[in-house]
Amino acid sequence: MKRVLHTPEGVRDIYNVECGKKLTLEGHLKKIFQLYGYHDIQPPTFEYFDVFRKEIGTIPSKDLYKFFDKDGNTLALRPDITPSIARVSATLLKDVMLPVRLCYTGNTFINHSNYQGRLRETTHMGAELMGDPSVEADAEMLALVIECLLTIGLKEFQLSVGNVDFFQSLIEDADLDEDAEERVRELINNRNFFGVEEFLDSIQVKRSSKEAFAALNDLVGGITTLAQAKNISPNSKGVKAIRRLEKIYDILKLYGVEKFITFDFSMSGTYGYYSGIIFRVYTFGTGDAIVKGGRYDHLTEKFGKKSPAIGFAIVIDELMNALVRQKVRIVFTRKNTMILYDPERKREAISLARDFRRKAKNTELIRKDSARSFDEYVTYGNEYYAGNLIYLAKSGEITMVNLVTGEHKILNSGTDGGNSENNRENNTENGSENTTE
Repeated sequence: MKRVLHTPEGVRDIYNVECGKKLTLEGHLKKIFQLYGYHDIQPPTFEYFDVFRKEIGTIPSKDLYKFFDKDGNTLALRPDITPSIARVSATLLKDVMLPVRLCYTGNTFINHSNYQGRLRETTHMGAELMGDPSVEADAEMLALVIECLLTIGLKEFQLSVGNVDFFQSLIEDADLDEDAEERVRELINNRNFFGVEEFLDSIQVKRSSKEAFAALNDLVGGITTLAQAKNISPNSKGVKAIRRLEKIYDILKLYGVEKFITFDFSMSGTYGYYSGIIFRVYTFGTGDAIVKGGRYDHLTEKFGKKSPAIGFAIVIDELMNALVRQKVRIVFTRKNTMILYDPERKREAISLARDFRRKAKNTELIRKDSARSFDEYVTYGNEYYAGNLIYLAKSGEITMVNLVTGEHKILNSGTDGGNSENNRENNTENGSENTTE
């Protein structure tokens, strides 16, 4: 049987500079989460299938990666981290009554039925605010999203905000059954409003409902969109949803980020567990939203605890694509100092490496292969983003290369006499600090 050495469709290796930049990006985002008071959590990569069952409101079962443990229990790789957080809130945090702020970084897995080049494993960074039903919590989440994106240098993006309750008010007024509701959601998510009109005609929905659904195509924009939405709201549930958005917008003014908000009343939510405001962030250079989030006040109830909540996930892979295509630099620090040595200088090389590491300097120790040239090691250092190279030659010379600037310096112990050790120490320490790309 021929060995398969490449990765399966939908997953890939991330390495070298790309991996370094990805981790750097995650570090910047995590710092913003921490500035807002969020605490780290690491839920498991797989759970019992029941955590992602249909009633939870996550993706269809056919798109889950499922397998069995030795006792015959059905397990699933997580397609979404929010249900795991809800489970933790209802179990480990069941006695905590005050709001809890949690943040995470982890990979999710979706077995897309139609592959079409989409990744099946993606990295999500998210924040969840548990136990707070207020408009202030909604506004904080939106402000946190905006600050994250601005901090990493993204300037051109649209944060679209809707409310599931408004959309649901139209569904209820039209008296749609479950199948009809699913069809309408699908058509509107694809922005096929001609198809919506045609379908509603076929099932003889009343005229006012058809007009309300048709109007959704134009209910996208700034604060004035809220007044337009009130005009087509069929009941108090819809009006209440709009008033909540108005209150959120007023709080966002206090954060100074209201200019980034676009209201979109056609949004109905990717997941069935959303129950209030929902939001997505779009930017050019990527084919899907880079941030997905919303309120899910009833999700933790399915695990045994009544607790309102709101959260979001940043899709790191999509964000990376957008930053690259928009030519937004991710400053990746060259951290390693390479110490290359001839076998005769082994003792000195190891001593120098130990000294650097005691001073928290990342140090890569390489014994020189006599069959390879010095320039090959310089090329290697550049390819793997080392900051400096120090070569201890058997002749006693010390060659120092700043891999960022290309500057070379040679110290000759034969002519430096008793000062050679001090000169080497001073120059290598100074060189090892020059590590920024």
